[in-house]
Amino acid sequence: MTIFARSTRFVCALAAFMLTASYPAAAQYEPSDRAGTYSADEIVQRGHKFFGTVSREMATLVQRAGGQWGEPNGYILGQEGSGAIGAGVRYGEGKLYMKLGGERRVYWQGPSLGFDFGGEGARTMILVYNLPGPEALFRRFAGINGSAYLVGGLGMTALGAGDVVLVPIQSGVGARLGVNVGYLKFTRNQTWNPF
Repeated sequence: MTIFARSTRFVCALAAFMLTASYPAAAQYEPSDRAGTYSADEIVQRGHKFFGTVSREMATLVQRAGGQWGEPNGYILGQEGSGAIGAGVRYGEGKLYMKLGGERRVYWQGPSLGFDFGGEGARTMILVYNLPGPEALFRRFAGINGSAYLVGGLGMTALGAGDVVLVPIQSGVGARLGVNVGYLKFTRNQTWNPF
């Protein structure tokens, strides 16, 4: 078994634990009109095109998120980079797709603090739940994140602000080990300020 496969399984297990142990409870999510949401099959199909070879593991994470929060009413496809030595930063950019809200370019950045070391570059799909419209994305979303891989891996976490839940699924390359708390701030324009 390759290092990549071992680290992917570990990160998936860690992500599953973090999703069920922490943020936000499934009871907080009330599914919106099904016409305004994406089915798991639609999300997985977009993920296959976006992620490529890790799509089987990605499909498992999408199904796990769907079991917790239902069907998302949007998603973001993009890329990001992050690094940490205790304290860390993350920067990303992508495009928000909403079934009833069109498409929009978005940027995100944020600090983190914890027992976290290493760096990564990642392709990212962020599942978006309960977002009333594209403008409601431009705020801070807090959460807990964990990573444990060497060379590459696949991971998932959850972030929340009010009723809106974001579930980033990342396929990364790099070396990362640790757990941290932090937030992501979404903006209309690119910025270097993570706060």
